[in-house]
Amino acid sequence: MNVAESIGQSLAELGLTRVFGVVGSGNFHVTNALVASGARYVAARHECGATTMADAYARMSGQVAAVTLHQGCGLTNAMTGITEAAKSRTPLLILAAEATNRQSNFFVDQHSLATAVGAHSLRLGSPETAVADAIHAYELARDQHRTVVLNLPLDVQNAPAPGADELGDGHGHGHGHGHGANVSAAVTTTSAARAGSPTSSESAASPPDVTALADLLAAAQRPVIIAGRGARHARAELLDLAEACGALLATSAVARGMFAGSPWSLDVSGGFATPTVAELVSDADVIAAFGCSLNMWTTRHGTLFGPDTAVAQVDIDPGAIGRHHPVGHRLVGDAARIAEATARQLWDRSDVTRGYRSEDVQHRLQQGLRWRDVPYEDWSSGSAENARIDPRTLTIALDDLLPAQRVVSVDSGNFMGYPSMYLAVPDEYGFCFTQAFQSVGLGLATAIGAALAQPDRLPVAALGDGGALMAAAEFETVHRLGLPMLAIVYNDDAYGAEVHHFAGGEPLDTITFPETDIAAVAAGYGWQAATVRHRADLESVRTWLEGPPRQPLLLDAKVASPRGAWWLEEAFRGH
Repeated sequence: MNVAESIGQSLAELGLTRVFGVVGSGNFHVTNALVASGARYVAARHECGATTMADAYARMSGQVAAVTLHQGCGLTNAMTGITEAAKSRTPLLILAAEATNRQSNFFVDQHSLATAVGAHSLRLGSPETAVADAIHAYELARDQHRTVVLNLPLDVQNAPAPGADELGDGHGHGHGHGHGANVSAAVTTTSAARAGSPTSSESAASPPDVTALADLLAAAQRPVIIAGRGARHARAELLDLAEACGALLATSAVARGMFAGSPWSLDVSGGFATPTVAELVSDADVIAAFGCSLNMWTTRHGTLFGPDTAVAQVDIDPGAIGRHHPVGHRLVGDAARIAEATARQLWDRSDVTRGYRSEDVQHRLQQGLRWRDVPYEDWSSGSAENARIDPRTLTIALDDLLPAQRVVSVDSGNFMGYPSMYLAVPDEYGFCFTQAFQSVGLGLATAIGAALAQPDRLPVAALGDGGALMAAAEFETVHRLGLPMLAIVYNDDAYGAEVHHFAGGEPLDTITFPETDIAAVAAGYGWQAATVRHRADLESVRTWLEGPPRQPLLLDAKVASPRGAWWLEEAFRGH
């Protein structure tokens, strides 16, 4: 057994069950060892796709996922996906083979590449420390919600594993006592090295901080709680806290669905909010954010909250508090623990106002919570042969057709608000939104990872034409895996965000394209496919849903886009 095989076995024994990648010479052995030890491997067609699949899988499963990459070009191909994951603090382990010989054509400074985009970079030190180094990287990803790039130098990988003569035949069939003892010793060593330094997830605000938050919420007339992805594990505690103080409940975009089913849910705060929701958030006298960065999207560039609104922020990362928006009350700790402790104090008090849960607010939410209930002028136009369908009309019709148990994944682009806000989702694990880096082209791979994490739900990929064509190689991955996916391509034959941003007389030839038959592209990869120009064309979806186990289905929706989406004006304020 060599070091690469030892690492693969060790990580699988720790609980790494899902691995994505593109295999080359440098990650061949570690990948095979992971598979031989029980991990399930998904071969992507591009390293960026593999990394984005792993990112989405981790988000939608709550587990650490891994990516294995070839040295040099394998890592550089994956960098956009790694950047997205790092900015989102996804618990992700990147196993990157590394050429340390500067004369190698595969040599690049992999450590600097990783740190430049916000990932945590580690390296196997020696054959003797390799297993402990790998365990440390896995624990860092798991316990601190970090994207960790573990560089695997080729010479260290190929060295014999210490004690290999005790470990059977070295091909993944000999999980003997010797190997288990090595893993246990490594776990003990890495744990002991950090003894007395609890992870950030174990920290909690002090009782005076919790009391101050309870005082703030008890006196609030119109409190709103906003939860981010860092609080998805705290749904029950936040529902109880909101009940204790009469708060309304909202989420950031990435945590959408977390409070689905609550009559006091505002859905998403920020640029995606309906006018009714935006008004209710703006009128709040107290905002309590849990695991939510309060970035420009959630706060509409700081304009959504009133000038006199008191803001409290809870996060396990002290550096995240106040980074994007001024905060008057800072609480460092786990969202669930702080919410539970605060609610306990509020339930014991008799001076809680409970002011925002009124019949008037309930009526306003019933009338204006959902975008589909907001009147609009239908943009659908054109004759039968060249008709264009309004993206809102298209998405509302799909929302009515599709089963409630769905997992919706959305790419970036002018279209993205339509599936994000017109398609309902069942809970916080029904919406996957890889938008921290705003890269076009991640949506299809996102949908693959989300589908594997939530196999009992219908996977829905919402893509623009630009992103669909960027990621077209992964159409084959969907077909090969047998995923019953519905992909909707909002096709305006352009990079629509730029078209509307620069529509002031400048030439647009660089960002518009001839009409492309994306349905034919998907069919070439083995998908069923249909072109949609009218509502009646969605009968193909009904037939597909009612049929037996099926191929994936792509809708090449020729959408009307006479003006930018409502959220686009908000987005470009930050550019």
